[in-house]
Amino acid sequence: MFMIRNVSKFLFGDTSKEAIIDIPQGQLYLVRPQSPKGYSELIFKDAAASIRRTGQEFQYQLVVQRVYEEGEEELAEEEDEQGGVEALDKDEKVFLLDQALRFRSVVRDGEKILAWRDLSGDPGDLYEFVCDSSVSADKVATFELAAVQCQYERKYRRSANTATEEQLKEFSFEEDSPIPPASPQSSPHRPSVEESTAAMAQDVEYAKRKGLIQPADGTAGTPKSAAAPPAREILAREKAELHFFDFESGTFVLQDSEVVATVSETGDWQYWLQISGKDREWLGQPVIADINPVFNFEYLSFIFNHYAEDGSAYSWLLRFKDQPTEERFQEGLMQALWEQLNETKWTKQKEDERDYVLDAFQDLTMEDAPEGAEEEAEEGEEAEEEDDGQRSEHYDSDEEYDDVVVHPRDEHVNSQLAVGYKHDRSFVVRGSKIGVFKHTPNNNLEFSTNISKVETPKGKLFSPKKVMLHAEDSNMILQNGDNPNSLYRMDLEYGKVVDEWKVHDDIPVTTFGPESKFSQMTGNQPFLGVSNNALFRIDPRQPGHKLVDSNLKQYVSKNDFSALATTEKGYIAVASNKGDVRLFDRLGINAKTHIPALGEPIIGLDVSADGRWVLATCRTYLLLIDALQKEGRNEGKLGFEKSFPKDAKPQPRRLGLQPAHVAQFQHETKQPISFTPARFNTGINAEETSIVTATGPFIITWNLKKVLAGRKDPYTIKRYSEKVMADNFRFGSDKNVIVALPNEVNMVEKKSFKKPTRESIATPVKPRRSVGGRLSRNDIVNSPY
Repeated sequence: MFMIRNVSKFLFGDTSKEAIIDIPQGQLYLVRPQSPKGYSELIFKDAAASIRRTGQEFQYQLVVQRVYEEGEEELAEEEDEQGGVEALDKDEKVFLLDQALRFRSVVRDGEKILAWRDLSGDPGDLYEFVCDSSVSADKVATFELAAVQCQYERKYRRSANTATEEQLKEFSFEEDSPIPPASPQSSPHRPSVEESTAAMAQDVEYAKRKGLIQPADGTAGTPKSAAAPPAREILAREKAELHFFDFESGTFVLQDSEVVATVSETGDWQYWLQISGKDREWLGQPVIADINPVFNFEYLSFIFNHYAEDGSAYSWLLRFKDQPTEERFQEGLMQALWEQLNETKWTKQKEDERDYVLDAFQDLTMEDAPEGAEEEAEEGEEAEEEDDGQRSEHYDSDEEYDDVVVHPRDEHVNSQLAVGYKHDRSFVVRGSKIGVFKHTPNNNLEFSTNISKVETPKGKLFSPKKVMLHAEDSNMILQNGDNPNSLYRMDLEYGKVVDEWKVHDDIPVTTFGPESKFSQMTGNQPFLGVSNNALFRIDPRQPGHKLVDSNLKQYVSKNDFSALATTEKGYIAVASNKGDVRLFDRLGINAKTHIPALGEPIIGLDVSADGRWVLATCRTYLLLIDALQKEGRNEGKLGFEKSFPKDAKPQPRRLGLQPAHVAQFQHETKQPISFTPARFNTGINAEETSIVTATGPFIITWNLKKVLAGRKDPYTIKRYSEKVMADNFRFGSDKNVIVALPNEVNMVEKKSFKKPTRESIATPVKPRRSVGGRLSRNDIVNSPY
């Protein structure tokens, strides 16, 4: 197989062609040698296999498509429409060409077979493409070599043109276990304990040869340790085991059975984490928020991210001998992280506030998880996945055809999204223009109109910094970053700014929001605003300045307020760049509850309609806070209504991505985690069940029941080929998410989101064409702005 053949003309010749090479005819099977689910399943009776380019450099896909005979496809579409059949991957399977697939070929009894792992199935499960007899052996060999070159390019991020035969051998998996037959005549063989043990030994030996497992004195793939700066003070020094997350196997692999992990102060608000073994320095890096620390006391572990000098991200795990050891290390690390973020000494914090911070970074189950929550979450998960079957990740179902493509005609990109409450409309800000999109009954977006000029009543063009729908979605309130003491009212019927409201000469508006969660559905005129150190009501009906003096709460100190949100009853939550949250039952008074800062600035805030849950967004994590008091004299009251006792602050829940997923995200995109403001799904009499946010090209949804049940897999993802600029649920729905990309606007179904896997993280979504090359039956709407 490794006689070098000239397939470069396929890979690097005509780059305008999506397909590099294909095999036009064959059958696709899913083979489960050791599974009780059944031995073999015929997926596509007639199929074609191809290798395709993606929108990302050095990324390729293996695609297997169903081939229809004349008239079959139209008949299948009619059956789907009449029966309401969901067909997420009825016609296509897509696999990222990665080393983890262990892609290989074999000729058995005259049949030419391509095989690769089913990464979403059980151990040992394989996809097998059995080539038609008309396909030549040379064609199969060339196809396999093209796949090898694609895997080489993905791993090393460089052209395979110059790869040697020896280098390409790394991606040869002919030594793997024999490929089982796709349609056995007898029951599958169940391996004995001895056979299983021998197979495991072979796997370990193979992993060592390939560099997946290395001895402690030198691990392939681990970055070189940075030199530690001189220490002023040691905050923690503890012994532990060191494990490294291996991208290829998707597991943490033991590197050193005894290391010393040291947290030290190295300068003014500068701290360092160093991990040293007996024979080598494993790693050293500054203590910053991006290390994404997660402590799990059940497993005595600490997982974190490490960044090499070139910006590459890695994930490591320390395992301690007992809980007191981990607690000592946790306090030292969190002290360093908190002081670095706040530039204030940890010892100045009250003990209960220090405990609050430590609790937030533990991987714990919510103590107040409702009875049956875990079971309900399991049932919900099964319902979501019941049509998913034994499938690999792939491009999405028909909702991806419904992308509203917004072709750029200037230097601007989409920046903000406002989703209507009263009317089914979404508004997308792009520079000094606003696009208006209608939500159709079948959950699509339809371009409605374009507001081509956003300008002040005096005719000065501006790009809105923030927008909010108002007065039954008939108006839009706009903020001009160049004039922070005023706001503007746009009449959406005319698509024109008709009023400038001077709020106050001395109090600029940092941000603003509705007076109550659903007041936008009414004709109510007043709304709320905050400045750096003040919270106030704005009443447009008032003559002169619109700030209502009697509803002003101003602080002497600079609290650096950054976000606000309200409940259905009008209770108010205000967050700051310092990272703390204040809860009010009304304006003009002191907060009933003050929730301490974890360190990072809060950039977004949402509250459930009933006030039970407060959701704060920081750059690298979300914070979910239960505002209900469960004991004491205020039992049953919310923190908005009555203060929490000093020794009973609300238990925080830090929602972050798993460190291994963070490392994979950044491995793929070379971008740090930076969340968009997270939001609950919302609607009149609708229960909050989901949370949506995005970072870079990934949009992420958390299942609230899974979060409360302490599940380890509470979120799903969807990756796009471009950065997600803004996102929100459609009003009244937790099933449909509206997504603004730089030059596109989508409405997507939440069920199309996937569990985070190597493939779902690495595979970007893009609109695609059907097998026959024609457009989907769903229209693609072109917007003029």
